[in-house]
Amino acid sequence: VQLQASGGGLVQARGSLRLSCAASGGTFSNYRMGWFRQAPGKEREFVASIGWYGSSTSYTDTVKGRFAISRDNAKNTVYLQMNSLKPEDTAVYYCAATRRALTTESLGYAYWGQGTLVTVSS
Repeated sequence: VQLQASGGGLVQARGSLRLSCAASGGTFSNYRMGWFRQAPGKEREFVASIGWYGSSTSYTDTVKGRFAISRDNAKNTVYLQMNSLKPEDTAVYYCAATRRALTTESLGYAYWGQGTLVTVSS
């Protein structure tokens, strides 16, 4: 499966953005999906994940209550709604897909999008 992330940009603190990740080349509903991010000088970290049909979601503690992951299997797309953004959310955001069990570990995802940059100004 190929993944194409979009929706990043420059936003002020306390603002919102919605990231999208469009999948092609596979049966989208067969994949569990995740979002990761990598800030300058830091390692890639888990942000959120979602199961096949959206009933199972998981978030890293720093985004709970502010970010929401969802998916539309009819559109082969997974979303990350980001609200109340903070400067520390600045990073390149990557979507990823796995046919294995949901995990917060990047090594558990075999397929990756190219990343989209989110910059939050203070």
